Amino acid sequence: MIFHSTYSKPVLLVGNGVRSANAVDMVHEFARKTNIPVLTTMNGVDLAQDHLHIGFIGTHGNRIANMILNECDLIVSVGARLGIRQVGRYTDNFAPKAELARCDIDEYELSRNIKENEKKFQTDARDFMRMLLSETDSDYSDWKNQCMEAKRILDHYDKQPGNHAVEKIGSLLPPNPIVSVDVGMHQCWCAQSLVLKGDKGRIHISGGYGTMGCGLPFAIGSSVALGNMITYCITGDGGFQMNIQELETVKREKLPVKIFILNNKVLGKISETQHLEHDDRFANTTALGGYSVPDFQKIAKAYGIRAAALSSYKELDHYCDWLKDDKPCLFDILLPEDSLLTPKILFETSQIRPELDDQTITHVKKILEK
Repeated sequence: MIFHSTYSKPVLLVGNGVRSANAVDMVHEFARKTNIPVLTTMNGVDLAQDHLHIGFIGTHGNRIANMILNECDLIVSVGARLGIRQVGRYTDNFAPKAELARCDIDEYELSRNIKENEKKFQTDARDFMRMLLSETDSDYSDWKNQCMEAKRILDHYDKQPGNHAVEKIGSLLPPNPIVSVDVGMHQCWCAQSLVLKGDKGRIHISGGYGTMGCGLPFAIGSSVALGNMITYCITGDGGFQMNIQELETVKREKLPVKIFILNNKVLGKISETQHLEHDDRFANTTALGGYSVPDFQKIAKAYGIRAAALSSYKELDHYCDWLKDDKPCLFDILLPEDSLLTPKILFETSQIRPELDDQTITHVKKILEK
């Protein structure tokens, strides 16, 4: 038995293994039944959308999700690998007040100990969720309300222009869309801030593969698989150039793929590392370091695809009709070159940077500690 009366602040942590086991509906059923807060991994961000959305955990995870981990008393992890980017280098700092129950089909993953005396279940996620549904009728509404109250406070922090752009895109999409995400800064912005309407939409993320250029092929494959359905691709200026020739496939096959390029004209994640850790010695990541960006609007038009160059994501409001019709389109959305990824957990200390003011931190902790 996993749940018992001594737990008052549990969380359900779900990863992409839940989808592989076809257990998404059972996660949603359990969340509705118990009102347990649901957190996700980056690869599983689309498992808890709309009213279930709180955030994902880890290095670039939402601040609220990582703070909830610090205050919860039980983590039930289902189909989540719990790798170093999720639990940190020193696992003693991971959820220090919580006991851990892990469900994973992979014996190798369970061979690693995250916590002492953790409970391990090598089983299919669907069978495990069936067990959870039969085990408890507890209601954790009070704890979830505390989490959501803290989330509302922290929603005002850690926002970069890329986060705002992703939020704008999400607000314009229909319920249950199919979205593909490339690799780069925008991948983290999407994991943090892309909230879909409905609970059946998909966000295709390559995760640990780090496959720059995957966004457009993902969107093409999704559209073809679903009978030339509208799909949405959010990519960066670097990733998009990896498979830019696939615009010909989009045009030739008449696929209604809607492409959003978040264009800060740098290879963001690498240039950020070069900025923070290598004294601004930029190599092949910025204009001064040997990296350049073409005119994406002209390239799209050369392929016969409608395109617009936007100086701000706010201009997307003028193109709502483009997002609904059966034709492809491309938006080249300009972002500041000095855009950063925030927040970030430091491997060495498990501190979340940038640090917030003491008053806000104290306020949020008091809410979660009630």
